[in-house]
Amino acid sequence: MNIANMRGEYGHGALRREDLKADPLAQFTLWFEQAGQANILEPNSMSLATVSAQGQPSLRTVLLKQYDQRGFVFFTNLESRKAQEIAQNPDVALLFLWLPLERQLTITGQAEKLSVREVLAYFLTRPVDSQLAAWASPQSHVISSRQMLEMKWQEMKRKFTGGQIPLPSFWGGYRVKPVEYEFWQGGAHRLHDRFLYTRQPDGSWKIERLAP
Repeated sequence: MNIANMRGEYGHGALRREDLKADPLAQFTLWFEQAGQANILEPNSMSLATVSAQGQPSLRTVLLKQYDQRGFVFFTNLESRKAQEIAQNPDVALLFLWLPLERQLTITGQAEKLSVREVLAYFLTRPVDSQLAAWASPQSHVISSRQMLEMKWQEMKRKFTGGQIPLPSFWGGYRVKPVEYEFWQGGAHRLHDRFLYTRQPDGSWKIERLAP
């Protein structure tokens, strides 16, 4: 297999300045809804980049669960690597990749921890099995085997049989407050369309085209 020759031609569409919404959240909503209509698998999946205190970046995929003018929300174990790195450095980046539409969106901003009230409201909507998994998994920590993880899940299932599963003290969520959005649309001949929204001091957004 010759990796150097692996390439495809982009031709799904184009992105022009006159097509853009003035508010990047409105532009995100348009693209997000179109990704859902295109039956893309988990269009709310997003890569989350964090950086350790030593400057080492790390990356993983999480699921967007809420968004509004305040920011983009995801949930996680508060003892995980991502949570530890956010505690050291709240500057993060998000990446949505919608390949069938030849689109990607990058968001940079700061992550802030959600209130317990917000976390509980979401936790209670999760399927029971997912609630149990939150209790069973010491996320990002070394474990001896898959069997140990499944045994812990069964233990939690027995422990909480017949009652409401409480919110773990070590489980929570974050809201990423954007300062920049970059919308990328694949273009013919690798002449992609890229537009950068940058938040201004007065709260407005400056829009600039970037070279591909």
